Amino acid sequence: MPAYFTVYPLGNADTNLTRFANNDLMVVDYADRRDPNDRYDKRIDLAEALKGELEDADRDSFRVAVFTHLDEDHVDGAGDFFWFEHTSAKQSSDRVKMDELWVPAAALTEKKLQDDARSIWKEARYRLKNGRGIKVFSRPQALAGLLAEWGLTVEDREDCFVDAGQTVPGFDLDGDEQAEFFVHSPFAWRQDDGLVDRNQNAIVMQMTLRDGGEDSHILLGADIEHETLSEIVRTSRKYGNSDRLEWDVLKLFHHCSYLALSSEKGDDVTEPVEDVKWLFEELARQKEIIISPSWPIPAKGSAEDDDKQPPHRQAANYYKRIIKDSDGQFIVTMESPTTAKPKPTKLKVTSTGVAVVLAGAPTSSGAATSESSRAG
Repeated sequence: MPAYFTVYPLGNADTNLTRFANNDLMVVDYADRRDPNDRYDKRIDLAEALKGELEDADRDSFRVAVFTHLDEDHVDGAGDFFWFEHTSAKQSSDRVKMDELWVPAAALTEKKLQDDARSIWKEARYRLKNGRGIKVFSRPQALAGLLAEWGLTVEDREDCFVDAGQTVPGFDLDGDEQAEFFVHSPFAWRQDDGLVDRNQNAIVMQMTLRDGGEDSHILLGADIEHETLSEIVRTSRKYGNSDRLEWDVLKLFHHCSYLALSSEKGDDVTEPVEDVKWLFEELARQKEIIISPSWPIPAKGSAEDDDKQPPHRQAANYYKRIIKDSDGQFIVTMESPTTAKPKPTKLKVTSTGVAVVLAGAPTSSGAATSESSRAG
């Protein structure tokens, strides 16, 4: 059975969905930012879209719900959409259950959280305390103190933790899901001083999906910037895990911000630092697909072009440049060829590779095509 990977048009916000070979579903981040009172708002009704996917897959819960970090554009509306075990106030029949919750360690150690982020924080703590239905990515020293408050040790909750450099238990390329997750971030040492930098301590994984004995790779990054990305590259090379950074699909980091490439934006093209350049140019496979979960790329000289916020034209120009030699595609979720609302970008993953089966945005491509091809 093929797998499907979908990225939703949400402005500068993140939600993606994977439908595994056995029809189980995994949602990564949740940001329902559409204004229902604005008929010109082109962002999707995320709750409606995800419930439709659950119905189509004949599932009443997500196998996994991942929150890469607790920034608003990754959690907006989650407190009203999901069923939370920690409080009966968030357990109505219209809410969707999460069989397993994946969060970075920072999602448990942060202070003074509000609204949706606080709901996830409470849920993560509740599940970790009870030792079920959760995976926490990395184990900084601050978590030992939290567990001690509950009369527990890290060893007592060993099965709940996953460190960078490991695969996530419960998924197997030869299992029903035909999927595997290799964790690249967060690094535990980055958090032991007690400081919380959400973007740099976010979850970054390589998801591998298998069909007919052939594997395809999707890099799932959050809002990390080039310094952390460089650390991931150097660490992977040091430990002989470079293959764990190969990719057919890149869900772009930080909404096409130049900061994922370099500290220098550039006039027309952002030139990446050495380690990031190696990742994007040497580890991409043929006919790769880059998806930018962002507003449309601004035109040169426009008001948006001067904005400090992503997406950045210069970064987009770099990604468009690197796909030309490999017949790749660059897709922006909020770009649409008409005045109609953009559709989700849906990819089908089979033994012949990855193909775009639905896209509400035009693609920039060296040889514009949606035909799949086994990468190599």
